[in-house]
Amino acid sequence: MIESDLKLVLMGGMMKPYKDLLDIFAFLRCCLGCKENMSRVIAGMDWQQLYSFASKQAILGLCFEGIERLGKEYPEELKRNPIGRELLMTWMGKAQQIRRQNMKVNAVAGKLFTMLRVDGMRCCVLKGQGNALMYPNPYSRTPGDIDVWINASRERIMEYAQKKFELGDDIRLQHLETSLDGVPVELHFFPCSMNNPIYHARLQNWFKRNADLQCSHIVGLPDGAGDIAIPTTAFNVIYQLTHLYHHFFDEGIGMRQIIDYYYVVNNDELLAIKDTLQKELKHLGLWKFARAVMYVLHEALGISEEKMIAPMDEKRGKLLLAEILNGGNFGKHFTKYGHFTQQGMAKKYFLKIWRNMHFVRYYPAEALSEPIFRTWHFFWRMKNKK
Repeated sequence: MIESDLKLVLMGGMMKPYKDLLDIFAFLRCCLGCKENMSRVIAGMDWQQLYSFASKQAILGLCFEGIERLGKEYPEELKRNPIGRELLMTWMGKAQQIRRQNMKVNAVAGKLFTMLRVDGMRCCVLKGQGNALMYPNPYSRTPGDIDVWINASRERIMEYAQKKFELGDDIRLQHLETSLDGVPVELHFFPCSMNNPIYHARLQNWFKRNADLQCSHIVGLPDGAGDIAIPTTAFNVIYQLTHLYHHFFDEGIGMRQIIDYYYVVNNDELLAIKDTLQKELKHLGLWKFARAVMYVLHEALGISEEKMIAPMDEKRGKLLLAEILNGGNFGKHFTKYGHFTQQGMAKKYFLKIWRNMHFVRYYPAEALSEPIFRTWHFFWRMKNKK
């Protein structure tokens, strides 16, 4: 990406540009295992700025792995532009904290999966700890809650959850929220939704056709934490793109989710089924967004064109990258759109509509459907409260 392109990506100064954003992208590629010479990048790197970026994007653990790699491969260059001891110790502490969090979430995920299977509930763990298994160090990914898709009717899941878990009075269209051993858990009726009713119906049919295989794909968690079922790569390439698309309109997505998707797509298994995948992406209304994500994966993380599931869309890709850089992890750091993620329910409702109107010419089907779906979902939740 050239400097003039970078200015376009930041969309005329909507955010304060990172002075060395291109160097940060080069560093991220290093963290992902790319073999490029990092001498110039190290010489000009502002380490505090890199730490701030990694913190905002919830990738501190992965980036600390990159720091350790640079220490082994470029010791002399780091002596000339060293990371301050206080910053390094803070970063190391955060990486250790992320490791401990992963160990706890792994243990709970294994326990939850075993409990559900013993009780006859076929299920699989979505995203999260399954995604961490794709990383060279599965303890470097910042963990979140545990999302479990249970392949059963809504009524059966509700009845089971009321017996086994403490539930609040709120219920969402696609999941129940609870916890196990202090770890937040979402019990999914289905994996994800779309705003447009036609594409939503197509997506749910696609989930139903593919459900059984996902619940049979068993893998082991690190260090004997237990077994869980996780989706196959072919399923994840569609499902996790849908998840990104949903959150793009909801509150925003960050680099952590993009790096997850990098690992999903950077898989030789997909080359043999690319034609089928592309037909499914078009049928499900995901084609335009897939092309935008491919642009970001290429420009920021260096994925090769042969690994792409769709050709790049530069216009939509620059918009997506700007949103990622502005909003950070799940849009928590947005300063534009009236700080909408930090507002109360009523004000946030109208600010979200205003934000999504910016996307109408890029994704008209989803953007125009979003306020309608959200309003309907609000009243549906009121009606279905305990």
